Amino acid sequence: MRWFTALLGVAILAAVATVVLVLRPDGPAGSVRTGDSSPVASSASSAAPSVSTSSQAETFTDPCGTFDTTVKAPYAVTGYWLIPTTDHCTWRSQFRAIHEVGGDTVIRIGWGLQARAIDGDGRILKDGEVDRLYEPCEEDGLSCAAAAERDLKALNPGNRISWTFVYRTDEAFGPNIFRCPSVEKKIQVGRKVFYRIVAPEDGSDDATCDNLSSRGRAYHVILIAAAEQDKDSLTELLDLGDQFHMKVFPALPLAPRDPGQTTRASERGIETLTTLTRRILQDYGARFRDRASLGGFYQPFELQMRDMVYTGSDDPEEAAKDNPTLRVYASQHEIVEQVMPGKPILVSPYLEARKKKAFSATPKEVAKGFEALARTGVGIIAPQDSRGTGKVGLFWPDEKDEPVDERLVPVVGEGLSNGEAYHGSTRDYYRAMAEARTRMVEQGYDVQLWANVEAFEPSAAQPCGSRTGTRGATDKDRLDRAVTQVGRYVSKVVSYMWSDFFTCGSPSLAEEVLRDHDRPIPVDAVRLGRDIRDGIEIRGYNIPVGTKVTITWEGQQEPRTVDVAGVNLVPPPEGTPTGMTTAWLPFDWTQVPADTWVRLEVAAADGREAAEPLHVRIVA
Repeated sequence: MRWFTALLGVAILAAVATVVLVLRPDGPAGSVRTGDSSPVASSASSAAPSVSTSSQAETFTDPCGTFDTTVKAPYAVTGYWLIPTTDHCTWRSQFRAIHEVGGDTVIRIGWGLQARAIDGDGRILKDGEVDRLYEPCEEDGLSCAAAAERDLKALNPGNRISWTFVYRTDEAFGPNIFRCPSVEKKIQVGRKVFYRIVAPEDGSDDATCDNLSSRGRAYHVILIAAAEQDKDSLTELLDLGDQFHMKVFPALPLAPRDPGQTTRASERGIETLTTLTRRILQDYGARFRDRASLGGFYQPFELQMRDMVYTGSDDPEEAAKDNPTLRVYASQHEIVEQVMPGKPILVSPYLEARKKKAFSATPKEVAKGFEALARTGVGIIAPQDSRGTGKVGLFWPDEKDEPVDERLVPVVGEGLSNGEAYHGSTRDYYRAMAEARTRMVEQGYDVQLWANVEAFEPSAAQPCGSRTGTRGATDKDRLDRAVTQVGRYVSKVVSYMWSDFFTCGSPSLAEEVLRDHDRPIPVDAVRLGRDIRDGIEIRGYNIPVGTKVTITWEGQQEPRTVDVAGVNLVPPPEGTPTGMTTAWLPFDWTQVPADTWVRLEVAAADGREAAEPLHVRIVA
């Protein structure tokens, strides 16, 4: 999402998929194939991070007020992005609101490492002017960068600073972020806090400090503008995670961008990024290793999911084929595995399916990208469904000839059908990635597939706020549709983002979810007989006994409505999202002509219909 990157210097990040059921009348009940005759990919995966969501009344009180920690309205989306805030009470209110609707995961947007020029006095520059954020950083009347070089030369006159980097954060760190106290330190100037880290230019980050004086070398200096110790945001987030029984994914340092191609991570300075990542994680390990609320780490550098290569080979010829951004990923991810083993890394690449774009990718190409990402050490791949940006559309295979959603016309153009505008639907892409995930698990990679459903619409006229660019509010109906389409293939559904997009508008999306959380959301259907009766098993959310399913197809004399007769008679497949259940109803499939598309419309006992029906068909 280029707009947010431009605003915050951070890359982050709703469309819908198809549940295509293919039944062979001459095969056994339950014999299912997708519309393109490929086997249905299991969504089984390692269990997604989960925590207790006790319904017992629990509260805690602090200066921000009294907060209820019960789950009141569990919804299918269980994880959300949050943006930084300086208001501590806002953190608490957001956690409470997220937890009320069943959220158990918070993903924190982070900060970027930047290379900067300095002036003759060693002051940090930004756009040719002294950067006010770092200007107060002084020691003994010298700028912090100049003081660092002074201290290095005192140990060996041959030492010099070859490059200066800056990193801004609202976190505070402990002493474990430092390696050599003679040249690394915390600098407090009034209420301003800075950390000075010195890293060998080659990225070696020596285990001892002996080389500082034994021989002259070139060093990179990293100046961190940070928070005061009692205002460390990560400590606060983890405390809230413990209180609300939630997992927190703090962001890794964001890699600098390649100035020649800003969608790519810069390989210049990768050694310094690796050093900063190592130091921060060493500090985390000393302070937070045993915190139950620390779920893993978020890789914030956003990239497009497409045909990419990453081998990690030591052979220079093979390594030259690797995607540059994935090389940067792998460098950071190796540090996480070394310092914080067992904590998964989450990445959320975006999809681009618009045919008119030269850089768009087909589902097959995206599947190759998934495999390459897994090889970098990523534990959770949560692709943006890209419906909010209009890069992928919501449609079923039998809707390819229908016009695109009118809300997406500004993105794809006038007069196009779904099939003309896009290489495939979101469901096509998630199916391909689920199949890729299965292949990678078989090769020994421990990787999960989540879905990141975008909770906004393209809207230049009515954006959610000044920092959301041309992104405006969506509604729960559209979000339900997104869940319907991706739910079949993933182990968890998360959403970008709670801040702004769930809270803007009247009623806000959060308010809609709170009051309509238990509307049926079907995600899948398979043919399943019980005893001697033919029937349908529907997987999804909020489909209890008494739910009504209306079955229609072209040429049918009149629709048929059948009540759900049993729930959880067969558990959902391993690795399906929290809260998903199975519902069974009797139905004789022999009455449906072969190759006919069938609609399954699901409605609660009180009459509320699911936002999206399932489209299925029989293949002869």
